Amino acid sequence: MKKQINIRFLVLLCIILFVGIWRITFNGKDAGILANFTPIGAMALFGGAYFQQQWKAYLFPILTLFVSDVVMMTTYYAEYSNGLLYGGWYWTYGGFFLMVLIGKCIQKVSFKSVIISAIAAALTHWIVVDFGVWLGGGTDVTTGLPYTRDIQGLIKCYTLAIPFMKSMLMGNFIFGAILFGSFELAQRQFPVLKLSRS
Repeated sequence: MKKQINIRFLVLLCIILFVGIWRITFNGKDAGILANFTPIGAMALFGGAYFQQQWKAYLFPILTLFVSDVVMMTTYYAEYSNGLLYGGWYWTYGGFFLMVLIGKCIQKVSFKSVIISAIAAALTHWIVVDFGVWLGGGTDVTTGLPYTRDIQGLIKCYTLAIPFMKSMLMGNFIFGAILFGSFELAQRQFPVLKLSRS
């Protein structure tokens, strides 16, 4: 008996892979503050919302993040590389895992649920990753010294990271609208995409 190909899964996987390619292509060394303006946060939410099997919801977005990180760390950002990845990568991946979890919490895809999850994901990323920057002795760009190991140092770390958090938030809004909106429209046009298993 032939196993039937799950079209929904293939479409979701192609969307996730497209995001990884987009990130590699448009997140070069000169991205500056726009480095966080990528579809990667929206992809975490999207994967969490649409992949019904837990392992797929986490594996494919996190694997896409990993592969795109490795490509970028061996090309654009080789001087910042710490092996295959960057220092403190586990904070980024922990935050990303939580962003997928936020996507899993979307009960029904709607404008409101996508906006709320986009905000929650950006805030989660900001809180987790920049706590890791501070804890790991990250450099205060205003002084060239490590952040002080007190509440003032932590607050300064979070404050200096706000522009990057805003870029991620805008990326979540714009790319979230594109990813969620296009897949919702595609499901209306092509009922095969509404399959319950993915």
